[in-house]
Amino acid sequence: MIEQLNEHERAAALDALGEWDYDETRDALTRQFVFADFVEAFGFMTRVAIIAEKSDHHPEWSNIYNRVDVLLTTHDAGGLSTRDVALATAIDAFLA
Repeated sequence: MIEQLNEHERAAALDALGEWDYDETRDALTRQFVFADFVEAFGFMTRVAIIAEKSDHHPEWSNIYNRVDVLLTTHDAGGLSTRDVALATAIDAFLA
């Protein structure tokens, strides 16, 4: 069973993921990505989808033209977990 991060673990994760925001209401990581056009945005989503499927952890997200909004939370844990931190880190690696 995946457990929700405690306050200390959450704070450390947020410090490590500087570009991500914290949604207190959902106990979730959020981030907006902006690309040159729809093709770049869709390509990004495709790469993330492959990683998400392999890790069996899927983001909540939306896409409007060149923008992708991502929200990561672990429903089974009732909020933020190590799975969200790992997926956010993997997403950031695509942009490095």
